[in-house]
Amino acid sequence: MQNVNVIDSNASVIPKESRKASIFSWLRFVILLIVIYALLHYGMAFKIVSGHSMNPTLHNKGFMVVNKLYFKPERGDIVIVKDPNGFDIVKRIIGLPNDSISIKNGIVFVNGKPINENYTEGKANDMKAVALDNKSYFIMGDNRTPGESLDSRDPSIGPVSNDKIEGEVILH
Repeated sequence: MQNVNVIDSNASVIPKESRKASIFSWLRFVILLIVIYALLHYGMAFKIVSGHSMNPTLHNKGFMVVNKLYFKPERGDIVIVKDPNGFDIVKRIIGLPNDSISIKNGIVFVNGKPINENYTEGKANDMKAVALDNKSYFIMGDNRTPGESLDSRDPSIGPVSNDKIEGEVILH
């Protein structure tokens, strides 16, 4: 008996166009994964609140989503700042570049005018006016009870420059 090769005409043969489409589809998927990774790694951060300095707005062990991409710091924004010891701290921006910040009878004044703060807890100690330069921000915790928040009122932190602001809290 003689061996005969039989070709099944019903066998599936992948056309070149279909193979190209499949490769292109996988390539798009890989690029999408890289973009998602970059966005999550460099563009956003997920943080857990540690401490009570932002009470009543943020609570200890609360969850935050931080925008690390482009944002313009504005008064009232809650931001993540890198402190001098390299730790991330979460605070609220009170003073902008070239502002003057003071505290009298627990009331915060910006450029001599009291600011409306319905988000605070406790009463801050008095503080003489601090003049910010054209690249510095004044940050404070929402918990103004003395000793509860390490922020710009403390000489170890002081006013912070824009490059120390890591990102803006966008969800909490």
